[in-house]
Amino acid sequence: MIDRMTKYSFILLDGMQEEFLEQLQELGVVDITRSLKPVDDKSTAMLERAEEIRRALNILQEVPSEGASAVTSQDPVADTFALSGTLKELSARRDSLDKKAGERKPWGEFSTEDIARLRETGCRVRYYKVAKKKFSGEWASIVPLCVVSEDDSYVWFVTVSDDPAYSFPVAECPAPEVSWKETMEQIDRTEKEIEDTRARLSGLKSHTEDLEKELEGGLCDLDRYLAGEGCSKAVEGHVAVFEGFAPVDNEAALTEAFDKMPVLWYKSDARQEDNPPISLTNNKFTRMFSVLTDMYGRPEYDGFDPTPFISVFFLLFFAFCMGDAGYGLVLILGGLFMGRVASFRSMAPLVVTLGIGTTVIGLLFHTFFSMEMLDWAWIPDGVKSLMLPKHFTRLLGTPMPEMIANMDATMVFAIITGVVHLCLAFLVKAINQTKRNGFLNCLGTWGWTLLIVGGTIVGAIALTGVMSSAVTKWVIIVLGVVSALGIFILSDLHRNPLANIGMGLWETYNTATGLLGDVLSYLRLYALGLAGAMLGAAFNSLGGMAAGGGAVGMIGCVLILIIGHVLNIAMAALGAFVHPLRLNFLEFFKNSGYETSRRNYNPLKNTK
Repeated sequence: MIDRMTKYSFILLDGMQEEFLEQLQELGVVDITRSLKPVDDKSTAMLERAEEIRRALNILQEVPSEGASAVTSQDPVADTFALSGTLKELSARRDSLDKKAGERKPWGEFSTEDIARLRETGCRVRYYKVAKKKFSGEWASIVPLCVVSEDDSYVWFVTVSDDPAYSFPVAECPAPEVSWKETMEQIDRTEKEIEDTRARLSGLKSHTEDLEKELEGGLCDLDRYLAGEGCSKAVEGHVAVFEGFAPVDNEAALTEAFDKMPVLWYKSDARQEDNPPISLTNNKFTRMFSVLTDMYGRPEYDGFDPTPFISVFFLLFFAFCMGDAGYGLVLILGGLFMGRVASFRSMAPLVVTLGIGTTVIGLLFHTFFSMEMLDWAWIPDGVKSLMLPKHFTRLLGTPMPEMIANMDATMVFAIITGVVHLCLAFLVKAINQTKRNGFLNCLGTWGWTLLIVGGTIVGAIALTGVMSSAVTKWVIIVLGVVSALGIFILSDLHRNPLANIGMGLWETYNTATGLLGDVLSYLRLYALGLAGAMLGAAFNSLGGMAAGGGAVGMIGCVLILIIGHVLNIAMAALGAFVHPLRLNFLEFFKNSGYETSRRNYNPLKNTK
């Protein structure tokens, strides 16, 4: 539900803005109209400082604190960045040394001083690496050589010669700068520096609480500063004028508080043209899905809150795409585990709810870890009768047409769900536009709603055989005539009737082509569920084949089933999140006329 807002206007003498805004922050419910981005050098510096503190806190959060002692620092933010940079450099140096150690190990131990003395006598040491099958001992007749090391694939050897131009059939390798032993000593020293740097960085975590307080205070100061800069000036700059909004529920308390302030103020009901901030209030169930609404954007002030619709249909669509009772139980266990982790606790109820929905739909679709539950003899027939049949042979005791009865019941159910979703979108659009513009200005919208929603209802009743074909024919004729009047003649009472007819024909083309594509879009629910079930069944078959190989085969069977179903759950969950979101954001929002607001409710308060 969209919270109703009261618009407040404040007039005060210039120079009193800071005190006034501090008082509003204490109240914590008034959204002062202000910029959400820096407006000058001062606000830019305040924001940059807040971002620096936030980055420093993120760095310190990733550093383990076991055994670390507190470190005194005059500027913990700068020290955190410096130590973090040093740690990255040391880690890069260690990685480089590890690579060099692997390259130098085959050359063994040697003295760089001895090689330098050989060079002074005119002899040069050259280094070679060659495939073992290509190495020949006859090369020693060309120039003196010594094999340093070898493995199953390569031979490393050196030559010593005072002939600078001798010819040798193997390409020369770069000379190692130092021996492997010296490289390992360098690695040990680097590791010690890394440990010391990490310990000093961990010690800075003692400043975390102070940094969090500074960050929160800085954001509040920035918010208050932007509010102050957003005021209008009057009477040659001697008077400041502010505009703000607050929920209607706070009106009595705010009236009492404002009367005690040295300001002139007045209030009025917020209207759409005032661009009021949007605050949504939902119950415990729908509140879990409000994050999805915010992903797309909150509604306009005179629009409708889509969260209740998203909560029901996203849950249904997600469960439809997963379509497996076993996977639903896994999601429930995963959500319960997430509730024990602080960083995931807020999302745990949503995951548990999605898991419950998936379990229910999975039982309806008689699928448990991609196994067919209708084939289990131990399940009572009364329980199986509650599950969706494989094909719609009868509905409400009435035989179904062959074109429907021969289709997969899950696919038909997906189409029916999509039609209901779209019909609801048309109803919401008609009701919302009527509230905005009045019934007489929405006759065209109601014409389409009556044609689509009414036609769907009549068609559904006709399939059950409740109405005779003659009655059905006349009901359809009446619906068509009334709808045509609204669509082609009365769509706009202030427009030329011929123009209404032309516009009606254009809307008919767009609606007919668009609506067909929208309905077919819901087949993705069936397709995703089918793909997950088939992939899971493939893993079950592989596990069953492996199980015939004795004890080792049973171990392989367990590994195949666990790894296979974990991968399938991960892929199915991704598709079950993205595609239901698309069906709500595109098909439902488009056909319901949903429009977003440019402003969310963001009151001045002492905490950010």
